[in-house]
Amino acid sequence: MWRQLAPALRAMVFFTLLTGLIYPGVMTALCQALFPRPANGSLIRVNGRIVGSSLIAQKFTQRQYFHPRPSASNYDASASAASNDGPTSEALVERVKASIAQFRKDNPDYSGPIPSDLVTASGSGLDPDISLASAAAQAARVAAARGVSVAQVRALIRQQVERPTLGFLGPPRVNVLALNLALDRKFPRP
Repeated sequence: MWRQLAPALRAMVFFTLLTGLIYPGVMTALCQALFPRPANGSLIRVNGRIVGSSLIAQKFTQRQYFHPRPSASNYDASASAASNDGPTSEALVERVKASIAQFRKDNPDYSGPIPSDLVTASGSGLDPDISLASAAAQAARVAAARGVSVAQVRALIRQQVERPTLGFLGPPRVNVLALNLALDRKFPRP
């Protein structure tokens, strides 16, 4: 019996060490050496204090800040998930209607079509970016709350544009946390 179990036990110990310790250790060391910022969560610090991650959306509701996309996980990174509501789901229709009503209430000066990413959640529920159209749709509200011109806020948006990854993956976008931090630096809250 031991003649049959011994090779299986040796294989189990070998693969446990290889895939449970050696491989993860080597990958962790390589990531820390080659890509330390993403490997540590792409954390953003202000005055030595961590204020968030450039990879995970945060909830902003104050008038003087740009608002992110809605989140199916309520901006909780440990509960990252989509709502799984399909286009015929009454729950999705009601949530989008509520998001539209909230946007109209928060942005009474905006009369154009509402960009879809301001009323629909991303697949993860934690997308940190919004489209340029979404940022432009909120510019008047933010400018009024900060006591600056819309042109100044739009200029700041243009400075914060992230180009498509590798030059062709995805549309140009704006990271909401980075944009709001730039607002605080350039136009401190009244």
